[in-house]
Amino acid sequence: MTPMPFAERLEPAIDAAERPMLEGWLDYHRETLIASAGLTDAQLREASVPPSAFTLLGLVRHLAEVERFWFREILAGEELPRLYSTEEDPDADFTVSETTTWAETEAVWRAETTAARESAAAFGLDDFSKGLSSSGKPFNLRWIYGHMIEEYARHNGHADLVRERVDGATGV
Repeated sequence: MTPMPFAERLEPAIDAAERPMLEGWLDYHRETLIASAGLTDAQLREASVPPSAFTLLGLVRHLAEVERFWFREILAGEELPRLYSTEEDPDADFTVSETTTWAETEAVWRAETTAARESAAAFGLDDFSKGLSSSGKPFNLRWIYGHMIEEYARHNGHADLVRERVDGATGV
């Protein structure tokens, strides 16, 4: 099978101010994730290394839930249900079935990233979140951006490995 080429992504300008730089790197890593997922539904549901159930589709679902949590629940203080996880199954975001599709998963992820950008637009980098950590402390937007860049960068490494195993593509 010939691997599909990856889409071009733009890095932030080297002379960007802090906020555009942080937003630019987060968007870069968001698009890296989506570029990694350019496969068929069946390939996206393929487990990375059986018996692990880790899949690219599950990873995108997880990051949709992470976007929702950090930008909407923590930063904006919205009270929202989880997208996929439950108290009984906190890792349900990673779980996919034969009926889980890329179209649905990408639509949810795109809706959550759009909502995340809208939530962040109402805050300055030094502004503290309306929601609190489990220890009862707020986070400033700068910290959330840094954490989300780290979250995507780490998971994009996972996506690279899964993608290479599924179709041989490397170099996202």
